[in-house]
Amino acid sequence: MSKTNVIHQPHISVVIPVYKAEKCLDELYSRLKKSLSEISQDFEIVLVEDCGGDGSWKRIIELSQLDSRVKGLQFSRNFGQHYGITAGLDVCQGDWVVVMDCDLQDAPEEIPRLYAKAQEGFDIVLASRTNRQDQFLKKLTSKMFYRALSYLADTEYDGSHGNFRIMSKIVVDNFKGMREQLRFFGGLVQWMGFPTTSLEVIHHERFEGKSSYTFKKLLKLATDTIIAFSDKPLRMAINVGFLMSAFAFTYGAYILGHAMIYGSSVQGWSSLIVSLYFLGGIIISMLGIIGIYLGKAFDQMKGRPLYIVRRTTFNG
Repeated sequence: MSKTNVIHQPHISVVIPVYKAEKCLDELYSRLKKSLSEISQDFEIVLVEDCGGDGSWKRIIELSQLDSRVKGLQFSRNFGQHYGITAGLDVCQGDWVVVMDCDLQDAPEEIPRLYAKAQEGFDIVLASRTNRQDQFLKKLTSKMFYRALSYLADTEYDGSHGNFRIMSKIVVDNFKGMREQLRFFGGLVQWMGFPTTSLEVIHHERFEGKSSYTFKKLLKLATDTIIAFSDKPLRMAINVGFLMSAFAFTYGAYILGHAMIYGSSVQGWSSLIVSLYFLGGIIISMLGIIGIYLGKAFDQMKGRPLYIVRRTTFNG
């Protein structure tokens, strides 16, 4: 295969975070090249290697040597998928940008359809996954995550929409200015409010390997996302506090009234101790919620970079 040199500004870019995808990359590149060529020969493929510990970076280097339209970045350590997407968007230059995963569950052959739909006047076209090819637990936790996020963030998130989408340059340029430490790519893009539509695509089986998202990682992502996009947990804690206070005041008034009317003595040390422990648990939980928000605010105030790039296959 001869090396391809492109001197023009790319018309379309594809940003892909890569994690333990050594065996997928050749197939991914081949299918991307064919699909993108239907749109324009002026394209670039940005692969962000997130230190998976396999041979992915070596293969990215080889692909970039074969085709200069392939650009690779490698992080200094594992930062996570959403930071990989951020890094790719920071360096891509296309008028249109596609974001997708590396496991080929997102089919490159759908990109021309997403692009054609975007030409109807939309800045964002989301790929809506039909017949999702994930394990039952993954689909269940994903559904629970999006429902909780929709409720706590007071907005509607569709769980059928993953990272796979196409965006205009103005969307990407505005995304680059959003430097929150807590990253949830889909939420940040939705918050901007650009004209958006969706297109149904077929969700495929993974080409190789299994998902790196464990239940623990999904739980952490859910917690971070809710904290980043909503203060509703704080408002809920306030409501619980007022509710408990109202209950305690009402019950206290009842005991006092009963004692004054019937002359009965106030008893119930066991129930009093149980109540104290219960209220103590509520208070500690509320303080914990506040502490999490303060901790994340402290992390943001440090001003550290979102990610660190160890090396690239290109200059700049």
